[in-house]
Amino acid sequence: MSEYKISDNLAVSESGFLFMANSGESFTVNETGRFIINNLKENKSEEEILSLLTNEFDIDIDTAQRDFDEFLTLLRNLKLVEEL
Repeated sequence: MSEYKISDNLAVSESGFLFMANSGESFTVNETGRFIINNLKENKSEEEILSLLTNEFDIDIDTAQRDFDEFLTLLRNLKLVEEL
């Protein structure tokens, strides 16, 4: 499984508001997105985050993997995350 790094310039609020300090861009994410980003910022691995997702949101591993993959694709497209 891969490991990812969230941009150091990304600030995340409790409400899911994301702000890139270096560019001034802002985004909004839902609770699941905020949960994933916060765990990525804590340098947790994909495997750890998937386990946390299944417990936190009471979902099966296939749903957690699909949600994680879709959200990571979005983050990559916005240049907010890089694969290590």
